[in-house]
Amino acid sequence: MKILDKRTASDLTKLLIFIVVTTLATSVLVITIGNITFGGSKEYKAEFVDATGVVKGDDVRIAGVKVGTVKDIQIVDRDRAMVTFSVQDETSLSKATHVAIRYRNLVGQRYLSLSQEIGNSARLAEGATIPVSQTSPALDLTVLFNGFKPLFQALSPSDINKLSYEIIQVFQGEGGTLEGLLSHTASVTSTLADRDKVIGSLIDNLNQVLDHIGDRDDQLSSLIKTFRTFVGGLKNDRQAILGSLDQISQLSVQTAGLVSGIRTPFVDDIKQLRSVAGTLDRNKSELDRALQVLPIKLNKVGRTAIYGSWFNFYLCHFQGRVRLPGGKSLPVDYNTGSDRCDLGGNQ
Repeated sequence: MKILDKRTASDLTKLLIFIVVTTLATSVLVITIGNITFGGSKEYKAEFVDATGVVKGDDVRIAGVKVGTVKDIQIVDRDRAMVTFSVQDETSLSKATHVAIRYRNLVGQRYLSLSQEIGNSARLAEGATIPVSQTSPALDLTVLFNGFKPLFQALSPSDINKLSYEIIQVFQGEGGTLEGLLSHTASVTSTLADRDKVIGSLIDNLNQVLDHIGDRDDQLSSLIKTFRTFVGGLKNDRQAILGSLDQISQLSVQTAGLVSGIRTPFVDDIKQLRSVAGTLDRNKSELDRALQVLPIKLNKVGRTAIYGSWFNFYLCHFQGRVRLPGGKSLPVDYNTGSDRCDLGGNQ
């Protein structure tokens, strides 16, 4: 009993340790995913002309470091967006603070970037609203990438992703310079220039194909006309074709009915055929002997019928019974006693 108690206590201790560790890990995961902070925070508002893509829970960053979270987005004055966000207590904002919506990644996630501009450095009161003059909406990627569309069509997917990310960073002022972007674009165009021979060869081959088609324009026109005539014939004979399809359908129905009607006897025939095959297999030795003797018998029969299309038979012995009225029967036994029968045996 003491051994059982010790084992139970050990298992209970292990279970409690497992529950504590699992709870702590789950709590850390919830805090990380939910952007939960335990310190004090202050709320502010910022007015934007366009807050597309900003959602509740997005980060608020200063110099790339997270200092707060977006709390709410509402529409004001019919054409403006009011974004409510919170920052940590130790983060101070001034009346010259500028708020910009940045792209977090190419998937489309955003965050609010806070920066200190030149101007009034007085402390911004908690709950104050940053006017639209001190905010910047996110970059319109649709307009931007439409301008680069001809270039993107000639690039591989990996090059497009790299170039797009650099374009976003440059236009958001988050790294790199316009010179670096142009240098990367120049390297891409240089790569395309290196493939000039391949592109030229492709164009030459395409020209040859078009020349061959041009040389055979009469045949091509004739083919098109013939095909058009063929289609026109099908159109004119569509009623006959549809009628034949109906007849084929009826024939299929009749065939199905015929097969269903002979199915039972057909199955019986197959079974009897199996029985015949079994009988032949069991008597294959006798059948083989009969086939071997058959030529000899056919020769004898041929010699017998050589004088005409008849056979001569001679009755040597006959034996039987004649049934009389009343149920009685009378035996009949006839024997000619001829020498012919003695020579060949009774026949």
